[in-house]
Amino acid sequence: MGSPVPAGEGTPVGRASSTSPGLKAPTRRGTELVMLAFAATLVTGALILVEANQEQELTMQIVYLGLAYLTLFALAHLAVRRWAPYADPAMLPCVALLNGLGLVMIHRLDLAVDDDKATRQVMWTAIALVLFVVALRFLPDHRTLAKYGYTFGLVGLVALVLPGVLPGFIAPPINGAKIWLNFGVFSIQPGEFAKILLMVFFAAFLVSKRDLFTVAGRQILGLDVPRARDLGPLLAAWAVSVSIMVLQRDLGSSLLFFGIVLVLLYVSTERAAWVVLGLVMFAGGAVVAWRLFTHVQTRVSNWIDPFATAQEDGYQIVQSLFGLGTGGIFGAGLGAGRPEIVPEASTDFITAAIGEELGFVGLAALLLIYLIFAMRGLRSALAVRDTFGKLLGGGLAFAVAFQVFIVVGGVTKLIPMTGITAPFLSYGGSSLLANYILVALLLRISAAARTPKTAPKPKVQQPAIADQHTVMVERPK
Repeated sequence: MGSPVPAGEGTPVGRASSTSPGLKAPTRRGTELVMLAFAATLVTGALILVEANQEQELTMQIVYLGLAYLTLFALAHLAVRRWAPYADPAMLPCVALLNGLGLVMIHRLDLAVDDDKATRQVMWTAIALVLFVVALRFLPDHRTLAKYGYTFGLVGLVALVLPGVLPGFIAPPINGAKIWLNFGVFSIQPGEFAKILLMVFFAAFLVSKRDLFTVAGRQILGLDVPRARDLGPLLAAWAVSVSIMVLQRDLGSSLLFFGIVLVLLYVSTERAAWVVLGLVMFAGGAVVAWRLFTHVQTRVSNWIDPFATAQEDGYQIVQSLFGLGTGGIFGAGLGAGRPEIVPEASTDFITAAIGEELGFVGLAALLLIYLIFAMRGLRSALAVRDTFGKLLGGGLAFAVAFQVFIVVGGVTKLIPMTGITAPFLSYGGSSLLANYILVALLLRISAAARTPKTAPKPKVQQPAIADQHTVMVERPK
């Protein structure tokens, strides 16, 4: 027999675990605060460079924008620390840096065209962060959303198709697309909120009906094709996406919505046949829409050869390509380019403006920030224990990544030009409001995945001979 050893000796004390009730798992909020400080430093330095190159002097606008940025994200950090302490520490800094770089570029464009969109962008960011805090405070468990899945689905569907069916004085076409509702003093883009509502619905629906979609059908060319009677949700999503393409003249939202549905189906069933069928159906619908509707033909023509109409419909994409070419590898420098020549440079084409002034390196770094955010979201979705959280978290993270692909693909002529904006980066209130709600949901799912389980206290049997405060342990010879 060896000498007595105090109970619990040998347990690692460097980290907390569910088997160590006396230790507390780190929340990593300090790491988040350090990264937020780094993001604030980059944004402040970029604002100084912009004004130095444009005005040759620094103005008080830097102080206003910088202090507002610091205050807003300090409050957001405190909200996460209070109501989601175990959430992923990298998501909020990524969002803060993207939002800050967008604010820098909007301010740079304001100086060129004598506008004040940057101040309005700060206001929208403040409202968006209020919704962010409200979502964290009043949604302690993401699984609560599953109870209202069908209600969210109905509201989301109505919000998605509403601009296309309302008259022009309420839903006027802007740049050829009917995606806005105009209420006089303000306007809103309901499709931004609809994508979140519909993701909640599809996640809840697929959880309850998962067995229906995993039933094997026939094998065609090596794929397990689902039964015809199980294709209802896919057909409904296809019909809605084609309706958006036709009624609202919005190719981007149509592609984004259908892509999200396909990914959720694939994640829930792990059957590639759903993706193949969905892509074939969407391609067929797109071809039919191209043959029947002139606005689709115009978008495709501008994609194939924008230089043929460089002074008309192709002007925007041509100027975008010239700007990206001017930027080259390292860019013209913040404030030293001419991104204001591109129409809608602060909204649809803000990535082209960033590519011109920061070059390929800067644009690649920007895309890497998006990639980190999406990967952390997918990691949280994989780690969470409930199926609804896995589907919803995966859909939310994919939606951001896929939207960035659609935006950058249109700007660089990889795919036809679309009318959707870059998340957190572009000017606009609807996009910011909806995407900060999306971030709050992802952080809630992340907190559920990272919160350590409370371990029961171990029962130690008291030895008959040894002292009550020790346990006799046989030491190896």
